[in-house]
Amino acid sequence: MDPRSRTVDQMVQAARSGRQNIAEGCRFGATSSQTELRLINAARSSQEELLLDFEDYLRHRQLAQWAPDGPEAMAMRRVPYIARKDQSDRADPSDPSDRRMDQQPRKLTDLTNAERWELYAPWLEHDDPSVRANALICLIHQVNYLLDQQIEALEKRFVEDGGYSEQLATERLAERTRRKRAAQKDQTDRSDQSDRSDPIPECPQCGRAMALRTARGGRNPGSQFWGCTAYPECKGVINV
Repeated sequence: MDPRSRTVDQMVQAARSGRQNIAEGCRFGATSSQTELRLINAARSSQEELLLDFEDYLRHRQLAQWAPDGPEAMAMRRVPYIARKDQSDRADPSDPSDRRMDQQPRKLTDLTNAERWELYAPWLEHDDPSVRANALICLIHQVNYLLDQQIEALEKRFVEDGGYSEQLATERLAERTRRKRAAQKDQTDRSDQSDRSDPIPECPQCGRAMALRTARGGRNPGSQFWGCTAYPECKGVINV
C-alpha cells in the first residue's frame, strides 16, 4: 500500500486512537468511571475500524484470511503461554545464583516493547504481506476480546458504585439535603422559642400566675388584660 494514501493514514490514526484512548481512559479511572467507560468504548470502536481495514486489504487482493480456529491463528494465540513456559524453563535449578528460580514467569505486559515484538516477529516481519495482515487481525481480535471484558466490568461497576466524581456528586446532594433539614429544624426551634418568648406574668400584688382575660364591660369592653388567677380574693391586673 502507498504509505501516503488516505487509507494508510486512516489506519495509522485508528491504531493510534485505540492506544491513546485506552491509556487516557485508565488515567481517568480514578476520577470518573463514566469518562473511563466512554474512552474505552472509543478505543474499541477504533480497533474495530482498523480490523475492517485489514480484512478489506485481504479481500480486495483475494488473499486468504486465517480461520479463527485455524493452525496459524492458534499458533499466535499460544505465544503468551509459550513465552511464560520458556521463561520458566530457562532457570537453572543447580545454579543458586539464578534468581529467576524465585520469580514467577512474567506476563507479556511485563516485557519490554522489543521483547514483545521479538515474540511476534516471525509473523510481523514475514516476507508475505498476507501473513503480516492476518497476524495483525489476530492481535486486534485479542485486543477487542480484552476490551469487551473491561467494558463489561466498567459498566457493572458504574451501575453499582459510580466513579469518584459520581460519588462526590452523590455526597454533595446528601450534604445539601442535610443542610436543608438542619435549616428547617433550626427554623422550627426558633418558632417554638418565639412562642415561648411571652411568659405568663406574675400578679404584682400576690405573686400568683395571671390569666389572659377579656373585659366584658367598663371603659374598654372587648379589650384583653392579665387578671390574677386568685380573683376575687386578689384583684391584681396588668394591661396587655
